[in-house]
Amino acid sequence: MNKKLSSIIKAGESKVKKSQAGVKKRANSIFAAMSVAHVDDDDIIVKPSKMQGETISKGHKNYELMLNLQLGIRHSVGRPAPATSLDLRDTAFNPKEKIWTRFPPQGSKHTPPHQSSAFKWKDYCPLVFRTLRKLFKVDPADYMISICGDDALRVLSSPGKSGSFFYSTNDDKYMIKTMKKSEVKVLIRMLQAYYNHVRAFENTLVTKFFGLHCVKMTGHAHKKVRFVIMGNLFCTKYAIHRRFDLKGSSQGRLTDKPESEIDSTTTLKDLDLNFIFRLQKSWFQEFSRQVDRDCDFLEQERIMDYSLLVGIHFIQISRTGEPLTTEASISQVQTSSGDGDQASGEAAPELSRLGMNMPAQAELAMRRNDCELAMEPMGEYCDVILILGIIDILQDYDISKKLEHAYKSFHYDPSSISAVDPSQYSRRFRDFIFRIFTQDTT
Repeated sequence: MNKKLSSIIKAGESKVKKSQAGVKKRANSIFAAMSVAHVDDDDIIVKPSKMQGETISKGHKNYELMLNLQLGIRHSVGRPAPATSLDLRDTAFNPKEKIWTRFPPQGSKHTPPHQSSAFKWKDYCPLVFRTLRKLFKVDPADYMISICGDDALRVLSSPGKSGSFFYSTNDDKYMIKTMKKSEVKVLIRMLQAYYNHVRAFENTLVTKFFGLHCVKMTGHAHKKVRFVIMGNLFCTKYAIHRRFDLKGSSQGRLTDKPESEIDSTTTLKDLDLNFIFRLQKSWFQEFSRQVDRDCDFLEQERIMDYSLLVGIHFIQISRTGEPLTTEASISQVQTSSGDGDQASGEAAPELSRLGMNMPAQAELAMRRNDCELAMEPMGEYCDVILILGIIDILQDYDISKKLEHAYKSFHYDPSSISAVDPSQYSRRFRDFIFRIFTQDTT
């Protein structure tokens, strides 16, 4: 019996050591895959990753859809409209407030001739989105050039669980996501509350929406494609070395890619996280306030399943491709104010604001196994720039999510699954975020 107990204990210790070694190996695997641009005696500066995705050129299966989209955007944004006030009437948010436009190949009184098949174009709540673009300080000409210019769009991924496709403009400023009808309904339902929220809080972390449209193809295709245009969170001069999608749940929240395939473009999950982020007092206070405001808004709108998307830029990388760490929490990132922070090792840094180019320290942390979110700090620090925002905010707690919750609760710990009531989701999300983002007390 004693021999058996001893063997069990040894096996358990061995498993823990392997798990810790695996976490550490996983933590380092990404950095080894990064390409080096410049070497000197002290550090290595990592050059930005190459553009992601496949360019949609002639012959691509989505080429005609891209042309239709570009024609529609050009028409919508270029359409003459009176100057808009930021104070919108309730009627502007009416779900029936939409405009259909026909695009025959030969052109019409309002549309140009084109080489695509005939299609119909729908603008949802056009005045609201025009005003949102104004509120977000988006120049109409720049917006059109980004989406409708000579450069083609890029398709970033095949459908995931949501079934959505993602496209990016060539300048990386905007993301275009195809949407389910249910998501369109949610966005239109919450549009007035969303507008009031982003207007009230300039530093909101929630996704910025710039347009909601639909292309209805005619002929043999005869299908509707609904899509939303959003700001690209990672449109920054800083190379994103690691990226995490964080929900605060643990069931299914470990990346299933083999280590050999993980690189700086891989979106990692909660159980892959091996950092605790230390923010300076002013940044942490504003971050905490805004997370609370945004979560209150999403909870009121009965939204759940959202994530905090975090991009990390390491200020210095070692010769082996790992972030340079120190044992003392002494940041090399110098900040003058919340509006203009400077990072050592970077020429002409971009201005910082909440969620964009935020200076911080990342402390390496270790979890004992692949099932728990709790981590132990290791006392090793590296200077980082953080880019972050709250994404995927169009999932309400509908019947499908209630059924998912009921089913998974039989098989897993109910507190570990993503599909929970919006109030519980908001509370768990905040608890997790405020464990991994803390105030730097040094």
